[in-house]
Amino acid sequence: MTYLYLVRHGETDWNRARRIQGKTDIPLNDTGRAQAWQTGRILARRKWHGIVTSPLVRAAETARIIAEALGMAEPVTLDAIVERDYGEAEGLTGSELHARFPEGSEVTGRETREAVADRVLPALIDLAEQNLGRSLIVVSHGGVIRTVLKEVGPDHGPHHTDAITNGSVHSLRYVDEALELVAFDDPIESESVTVGAEDFPEQNPIERRES
Repeated sequence: MTYLYLVRHGETDWNRARRIQGKTDIPLNDTGRAQAWQTGRILARRKWHGIVTSPLVRAAETARIIAEALGMAEPVTLDAIVERDYGEAEGLTGSELHARFPEGSEVTGRETREAVADRVLPALIDLAEQNLGRSLIVVSHGGVIRTVLKEVGPDHGPHHTDAITNGSVHSLRYVDEALELVAFDDPIESESVTVGAEDFPEQNPIERRES
């Protein structure tokens, strides 16, 4: 059995301004760095065998801060867990999005959720297969984590992973050749969701259009 803990990167200035980021490479702000350090302190309750990160700087810096907090080696980059591509919507606020791409219209260049699932899930399964019996931290993005949770736990109903705030942690396990959500007695995942922090769909207006 392999455990994968998905961590959303810390806050960026675009998160704070509610601008759609996607693959645009925006760095952490000071709040984001503090969130990453706090996530590292929460994760210190468990034993880890490695940390993997998206190539984007906001995820990579989050991963490095967590690795430092845990006394771990440098994170390993996994390109397949990069954030969803939102095409021409990237950089837009909610009002700008609605003006340029009204509700119901197609956003030019946007990666479908199905395409995200098709690249991310096989990569996570392969990662789990290569690390059987180990526990890994995987630092990625709101769009990726939201897609994974919808794919592996669509029938679980309300869950502590409903909120995907900056720095939050969402646990999976790989068993019987499949990924599934985990609920531990230790509420590490729910404690990682910062009280009062914005959920991913609140920061990303294009995600609010999708169920």
